[in-house]
Amino acid sequence: MIHTGILRYAKARFLWWAVGLTAFSVLLYSTQGGLQPANGGTWQGYVLGTIGALLIVWLSMLGIRKRSYSSNAGSVPGWTSAHVYLGTALLAVATLHSAGQLGWNVHSLSYVLMFVVIISGFYGIYTYVNYPQAITENRSGSSRAALFAELFELDRRGRELAAKGPDDINIVVRSAIERTAIGGGVYAQLLGTDRSLFVRPSGSGDSAAGKPVSNRDQQPVIDLIAGRLPRTSKVAETELLEELLEIFCRRQAVLRRIARDIRLRGRIRFWLLLHIPLTVALIFALIVHIVTTFIYW
Repeated sequence: MIHTGILRYAKARFLWWAVGLTAFSVLLYSTQGGLQPANGGTWQGYVLGTIGALLIVWLSMLGIRKRSYSSNAGSVPGWTSAHVYLGTALLAVATLHSAGQLGWNVHSLSYVLMFVVIISGFYGIYTYVNYPQAITENRSGSSRAALFAELFELDRRGRELAAKGPDDINIVVRSAIERTAIGGGVYAQLLGTDRSLFVRPSGSGDSAAGKPVSNRDQQPVIDLIAGRLPRTSKVAETELLEELLEIFCRRQAVLRRIARDIRLRGRIRFWLLLHIPLTVALIFALIVHIVTTFIYW
């Protein structure tokens, strides 16, 4: 995984490569002028365009290098560090190549796609630098499987206890367990939307009695059980409610950790689903840009 060591790889060697490439590009661009203003059609523009195209092709090969386990073409951390810094320098190279002359055409499409790919790459750096550590801390050295195992055990104990209690509490507990929503679609995973429900017992005195209502973060059920405690006079029922309350509070904590784990991992996957297709689209747009340039210019 990418971590802060990638940015400091070999004493940030590729940062200086990127700075040098940017400085060379600016110097080359500054030699344009006179009768022909700066643009992508000058010899300087062609040189900058060639550098940019080669960079795009090389940068897109990182995924291949990661899967070439027996390759001797540099280490994966080195490739990744160069990918980050030279990918950033590409923004300057391509901008100078175009001389800021953008319009509604395939050439500008290549530039826009490149810009979006680089910006998504910045987001990727952020996710891979911050999220793996956040995932580890959230799991407290455990695993997602262990979190689910603890949740299932809490659910089992909750059902057993509820079956020994009043019917209305049994309905509340069982419905809360059965209607707990974990994960969901892309939107729910990325934003942590909780669509959990539970059934309010009949005779509870509100219009939602007997119907599924929101149980976001399990807090409504916790509040209902806690509110029932002062109204019971039986010692056995009080002890049962207190144990159920303890189970649901622990269950709430476990569900929060599971939801956060899904959210963080979902954001990492979302970046890959965004970055890779955009890169493929950029390659195709770049090919069209080069072919049409040589045909019409």
